Amino acid sequence: MIADRLDRYIARNVLGAILVVQVVLLGLDLVITYINDLGDIEGDYGAFQVLLYLLMRLPWRFYQYAPVGVLIGALIGLGSMASSNELTVMRAAGRSLVRILWGVMKPIIVVVVVLLFIAEFVSPRTEQFAGAWRLEQRQGEDAVLTERGGWQREGNDIYRFGAIRADDTVLDLTRYRFEGKSLREALRARLAVWQEDHWQLRRVAVTRFQEGRTEVERHDALPWETTMTPAQLGRLLRDVESQSPSELWSYARYLRDQGQQATQPLLYFWQKMLMPLTMASLVLVAASFVFGPLRSVAAGTRVFYGVIVGLSFKYLQDLLGPASTVFGFSPAWAVLAPTLLCAGVGFYLLRRTG
Repeated sequence: MIADRLDRYIARNVLGAILVVQVVLLGLDLVITYINDLGDIEGDYGAFQVLLYLLMRLPWRFYQYAPVGVLIGALIGLGSMASSNELTVMRAAGRSLVRILWGVMKPIIVVVVVLLFIAEFVSPRTEQFAGAWRLEQRQGEDAVLTERGGWQREGNDIYRFGAIRADDTVLDLTRYRFEGKSLREALRARLAVWQEDHWQLRRVAVTRFQEGRTEVERHDALPWETTMTPAQLGRLLRDVESQSPSELWSYARYLRDQGQQATQPLLYFWQKMLMPLTMASLVLVAASFVFGPLRSVAAGTRVFYGVIVGLSFKYLQDLLGPASTVFGFSPAWAVLAPTLLCAGVGFYLLRRTG
């Protein structure tokens, strides 16, 4: 009974500190981003609409700041108990270091479950809705869902897409058809409209390349035979990082089926799925700072070192992501390597404390 009460007390302190840190980080981010985005005011998109847009994106920003929030929150929560000698009393009463760490890990499990739920069901939808709403406010009802195009290969065909609207209408589609290394046909359509279970191209120009000459045909409408669905095109033209784990996995399988590399979607997939290990390793580092070489320094110094570790962890992951493409190792290792390094450092420093 007493052990359970101590676990709840530790969990309450750590979870409270994490929530406070998250609120502070989100508040600072909101203010800075709001000031920066005021320069994008256009049409019906005014200062109030800028604020609404940023509020819609809060789930995604909450997810992004979670690793740093957990690290600094654990440092502050454990550090406050260490400063008041509560951890010393617990250990003197026979509470082992492992049991204290388990009390810290319990609220982290709750945080991880919430983050996985946000990553799968909340942030992909709020990001898509916020982007479409923002562009509609700035450009009117015919706004496109994304302001950037995308390229895609399907068999012997290479596509370029201008954009996709919120009603699944593709704008400015170009298809290049090859036979071996020779370009045989170029098709350009002003629109591609999804009609129940198939695509139809509108305002189409087809250029066929033959020896010494070209032929051009124009059509008001043509069927588009493709395996790509509106959902797949939406994933192609949306920011990969904000997609859900299930969308990332489906997108990676689609790219592999087309004979293309799927490093980027797999990298973000493993970042999301290995989130529990990432959080656990960061908590170990935070605990090692409190019980280890930084136990006698001021709380502000511990937080400073925590920020340095958090940024180093992020930069290392960002470095290993492109490296997995260049050197051909699995994107999973680009996520696991910094995680295992943090866990190793945490275990080493904790073992030195006895």
